[in-house]
Amino acid sequence: MTNAFPFNAFLLTVSLMLPLAWPAGPVLAQEEDVPRIETTAREALLVDGETGTVLFAKNADAPFPPASLAKMMTMEIVFAAIKDGTLTLDTEFPVSEHAWRTGGAPSRTSTMFAELKSQVPVSALIRGAIIQSANDAAIVIAEGMEGSEAAFAERMNARARELGMINSRFANPTGLPADDQYVTARDLITLARHLRSTYPELYAIYAEPAFEWNKIFQRNRNPLLSMEIGADGIETGYTEASGFSLVGATSHGGRDTLLAVSGLETARDRASEARKLLLWARESFESETLFPAGQIVGSANVFGGESGSVALAATEPVEALVPADAPELVSLQIRYLEPLIAPIAEGQTVASLDILVEGEPVLSRDLHAASAVAAGSFTDRALGAVRELAVGWLRTL
Repeated sequence: MTNAFPFNAFLLTVSLMLPLAWPAGPVLAQEEDVPRIETTAREALLVDGETGTVLFAKNADAPFPPASLAKMMTMEIVFAAIKDGTLTLDTEFPVSEHAWRTGGAPSRTSTMFAELKSQVPVSALIRGAIIQSANDAAIVIAEGMEGSEAAFAERMNARARELGMINSRFANPTGLPADDQYVTARDLITLARHLRSTYPELYAIYAEPAFEWNKIFQRNRNPLLSMEIGADGIETGYTEASGFSLVGATSHGGRDTLLAVSGLETARDRASEARKLLLWARESFESETLFPAGQIVGSANVFGGESGSVALAATEPVEALVPADAPELVSLQIRYLEPLIAPIAEGQTVASLDILVEGEPVLSRDLHAASAVAAGSFTDRALGAVRELAVGWLRTL
């Protein structure tokens, strides 16, 4: 059965029900009042770890070669296997000639210097891959778990899709240059948030300062760890194509911040730009509860019901980081597929609340129907159809 009128994605700017003294819509602040920052990174994304609020974005969905940032996905596979009991930290995997030549001492790439044909425990391979960004460690893991790099990469891609990393593809566990291999800053932040929240004990290895294997001592390659800014991870990378890249995480004053940057020209630029962005986020934003759970934030039109509209309430507390000195830059929008069709159950998720800063979306939260709307009589439905035919077209303009 086809509908007699079009359905439209409807946006309603929310203003009157804001708990803070914010104006009815986006207000253009004076240039000097806007908490702006620039970066020389080609791609960047800065996100609040708890709420997911986007604090800064630059080409966040542009693909780039992952370099060693691919090892974050490799570690997710390993961490998940340890968590479900199919792998243990004491499990040992052999160092094949392929792993040794491609990622070991002869490769002249990042390596933990695992000896050819030796057996290395998973606990050491994890530390080699994380702390030393060791390519031999990643390959040994891949071969040990799936038999080959190619098979392991298929597992990486399947898991990435499960995590919602829809714009990334992996060709190997190391991030060494390969055709058709790419990530985005947004997907890397998704992965970093997942690693921190799902595997806290294993994730803590990212903060270890050094690791020694085969009598060779190497320090953690993450420059953030020595800056005393509350950093706890996570990975760095470099290829000629991607430039210098980093995914970093900090925790300070009860706030977690995650950052992904790529396309920087030098390791020094990578360190300084990452520090600058993370400190800017700490100083320029403050946490606000915009709506408590259950508060009515707006309404939506309903077709074919005893009532022509339904109140919309926050499903959970709506919390976000907002510019500390310019809250007027924040606006909210209700988004739903209009009109909603009765019957509607109380508590049913029917819309989304988007938080925008300077007109750019930074966070989205579900809204539910605050009350039920029963299906109306034939007369109610007929009048609703007439109303849609009369005015529905206006919303498409």
